Amino acid sequence: MAREFEGKVAFITGAAHGQGRAVALALASEGARIVGFDIARQIAYPGYALGSSDELNSLQREVQTKGSQALVFAGDVRDDAAIIKAVNEAVNQFGRIDILFNNAGICFYGKSHELSEEAWDAMLDINLKGSWMVGRRIIPIMIQQKSGVIINNASIASFRGMNRLSHYAASKWGLTGLTKSWAIELAEYGIRAVSIHPTGVNTPMNDGLAALEGKTPREIAEASAGNLLPVPWIEPEDVANAVVFLASDKARFVTGSQFVLDAGLLTR
Repeated sequence: MAREFEGKVAFITGAAHGQGRAVALALASEGARIVGFDIARQIAYPGYALGSSDELNSLQREVQTKGSQALVFAGDVRDDAAIIKAVNEAVNQFGRIDILFNNAGICFYGKSHELSEEAWDAMLDINLKGSWMVGRRIIPIMIQQKSGVIINNASIASFRGMNRLSHYAASKWGLTGLTKSWAIELAEYGIRAVSIHPTGVNTPMNDGLAALEGKTPREIAEASAGNLLPVPWIEPEDVANAVVFLASDKARFVTGSQFVLDAGLLTR
């Protein structure tokens, strides 16, 4: 039986662990060839462990166990040269790029009036500008193909203000606007653009935020989320399931939309 994404190529940022890794493995299980892009090193912000080179390399091996192929690249979404290198090599090796999952992102706390300019810029540059920078290098390939799907990983923070997370909320509101604009600009080429908006997700980011606050991950999740369903968070695989659907032909007429995966949080 043919797999859903046989012959397709998915470019995933923030692929080494968490949601990006789960999406990469889910798409690979359905036949997609994977291009994993991750910073794979520590930076000044956000102050917790980001993806590592070991995790990135192990992703490549794990994709192969799914019966697919993978290329992995250590690079920063703020580094245009690194993006161009990864995109060009992906096209040289695989011939195309069909799916872009803009997932790379950071999160850390701080009251808006107490943030440094450096802290504000780090959040916006990685979460928002980085998605645009990757997109602008992949979109011309999709235009030439006259097909493609861009899925931007936003947040419930796209819809509401959040205490000590003004910079995070601003980045995610901006990402939603970028998604809608891409949907309008690219529809004539058969390219779809959608955003996904999870509640808290059980990832290393969640662990990192808890450590910064001196609390357990569950305490952080329960205090900040307020999910309607009785769960403190969802799992990376829940996000992966949604991305697989949105990238598939089952969602062929879904574009410009916000796919909310919030365990009922926004219903409150």
